[in-house]
Amino acid sequence: MSRYRPPTTPGSKFITPAGHARLSAELDELWRVERPRVTQAVSEAAAQGDRSENAEYTYGKRRLREIDSRVRFLRKRLDGMTVVAQPPSDRQRVFFGAWVTLEDETGALARHRIVGPDEFDRAPDYVSMDAPLARSLLGKRLDDEVTIRTPSGERSVTLVAIDYES
Repeated sequence: MSRYRPPTTPGSKFITPAGHARLSAELDELWRVERPRVTQAVSEAAAQGDRSENAEYTYGKRRLREIDSRVRFLRKRLDGMTVVAQPPSDRQRVFFGAWVTLEDETGALARHRIVGPDEFDRAPDYVSMDAPLARSLLGKRLDDEVTIRTPSGERSVTLVAIDYES
């Protein structure tokens, strides 16, 4: 059995202004605050002498590698992002950034926002545009009936509201 894994394709390159601001703030925090603090701690631990038995030095170096890895990822990811700040001209259809309200067969309502793959973890009602739910909703109009494939089977929902933040 081979250990080779084909590279994963990155998610969609769209992000809301709030998501972009959050990722930029994380990058700034890591680069300007966290990394200098950890670097100073590693330097102090290295000055204590034998590094092979120095846990502060070992864990500090590991934390520096984690920070550098995350910084590289964020810089690369933010460079290729498209910030979608304006709502679409046709507000009667579902596009990126839309808040959609769905009604299932039992009459239960669910509200979701379609966002980029880098920001769907911000709130429980955010859905990545790469998720099956969002892919089945994109481009649909108000009062359209949509069939959604879930692990437990197919569900039919009706699109009852579409809102866009200004």
